[in-house]
Amino acid sequence: MEKGQRFVIIEELSKQYTITQLCKIAKVSRAGYYKWKKYIQRAGRSSNDANLKEHILAIHRLRPYYGYFRMRTALRREGIVVNHKKVRRLMRELGIRSVIRKKRPFMGRKPSIVFSNILARNFYAEAPRQKLATDITYVRIGDHFVYLSAVTDLFNNEIIAWELSSRNDLQLVLDTVYRLETGDGTLLHSDQGFQYTSKQYAALLKKRGFIGSHSRRGNCFDNACIESFFSHLKTEKLYLEEPKDETSARNMIAEFIEYYNKERFQKKLGDRSPVEFREAIAA
Repeated sequence: MEKGQRFVIIEELSKQYTITQLCKIAKVSRAGYYKWKKYIQRAGRSSNDANLKEHILAIHRLRPYYGYFRMRTALRREGIVVNHKKVRRLMRELGIRSVIRKKRPFMGRKPSIVFSNILARNFYAEAPRQKLATDITYVRIGDHFVYLSAVTDLFNNEIIAWELSSRNDLQLVLDTVYRLETGDGTLLHSDQGFQYTSKQYAALLKKRGFIGSHSRRGNCFDNACIESFFSHLKTEKLYLEEPKDETSARNMIAEFIEYYNKERFQKKLGDRSPVEFREAIAA
């Protein structure tokens, strides 16, 4: 048996026996084992870094003005949590940097309409359609992105409306709201993205009977439920199957949402899916 294979066996048994005992039985040195382990760890980090660089390059092609802080946020919205220092290092290794804009005097301009943070991280809802949360995420297709807007019901985490578009614009958000049943004082929570602070969005909420609520600026945890869904969608579906075009992305998202709503059980719902939980409560 080759040394490498013996080192693998030692690694597998290291939680049950001491390294010294295992090395003696395998007739290899402890120094040799630790040298092999260090090499494997480095190889793993290199592989992870290569994958991260692919994501960073794809985002940079689309948004060349992103610095490492905004790049870190964009990665997080794809479900990739990484320290900003690592993002900065990888961007330097790739030789990319943000396109520096000419600084203009700050005139104190604020978004058109900002709602109070009524939700205030109270994600519990006593009934369906009482509290909703919405957001937009990137979906990578080759070297560019499409954008998914979705709404989740905080009563059971069910995805009740969604839209996919090649443009991250106001119309994407308005189309998503139109897919919702009209509200009767239903709370609709979002971050302070430019679409959600527009006058058109506020007017549409009022027209359709929703009460607007906004996260605090720069605080992604205020909208953690919808972010959690996006993470599951990407890690359990999109990263595994890698859509080649917008049509395949749309089909994959539709398939996952169907599975997520009707089959994917959640611990907080008593190991039931969102639809199963809703139907059990209604029975």
